Amino acid sequence: MGSIYEAEAFLRKKMEDMGIVPQVGIVLGSGLGGLADKIRVAGRVAYSEIEGFPVSTVEGHKGEYIFGYIEDTPVMLMNGRVHFYEGYPMRQVVVPVQVMGLIVKKIILTNASGSLNRDFRPGTLMCITDHISSFVPSPLIGPNDEKLGTRFPEMSQIYNRDFQKILHEVADEQGIPLVDGVYVQVTGPAYESPAESKFYAICGGDAVGMSTACEAVMLNYMGVKLLGISCITDMAIDNEDTPVTHEEVQKIAGESSEKLISLVYNTVIRM
Repeated sequence: MGSIYEAEAFLRKKMEDMGIVPQVGIVLGSGLGGLADKIRVAGRVAYSEIEGFPVSTVEGHKGEYIFGYIEDTPVMLMNGRVHFYEGYPMRQVVVPVQVMGLIVKKIILTNASGSLNRDFRPGTLMCITDHISSFVPSPLIGPNDEKLGTRFPEMSQIYNRDFQKILHEVADEQGIPLVDGVYVQVTGPAYESPAESKFYAICGGDAVGMSTACEAVMLNYMGVKLLGISCITDMAIDNEDTPVTHEEVQKIAGESSEKLISLVYNTVIRM
């Protein structure tokens, strides 16, 4: 596999050809790729074009970087992520966001998740204020690259409070309901058992999913300022009689995408 610095150099050459220097990065979660249709696109780079890059095997995750503009703000979109459950080592799972973090220092992470909070119904948008990543391996295990960050990084404020404030202001102005909550990452690919969901809720979680927290750990370590938004697609906490399917998750995410796209679009302009 090529190094993250080789991938960065490859993308910077592509960006130079496009005439763009992105200021904000956005990671698009399951069923939330519609934002790509709302930007003025300058160019695209498929992961498969980058030497040794991991490629997503999950439906709904295209696996490409998109460069373009939201109004006058140059942006870099990650359309599709790879997941730990696909069999990649955690270090490789975070490579796409790691390379993005070498290029931009402000990133919005989005995902679809199951609710652990009975007040958060499907279709709810949640501002991620903190996370629990204890149920998956850390992407920082292994030799430390001092060019990226310190061996023992501080994690008391992973998600930037100023960005959270902007997000809430935009939500209020647009009349979009937005809640705050703690996101829990688990390995997947199986959805949570009823007992597991109750356990994660007892641990302090409001939503559960199979991505994002590992990316946030890596990016925070690299000094990137983060905003996290989760789209609640199902009730993980009350799933005894309501089985969850990937198709249903994508359906609810798709139905909520207009609100999320509007929220992200107008937040980026103020970041």
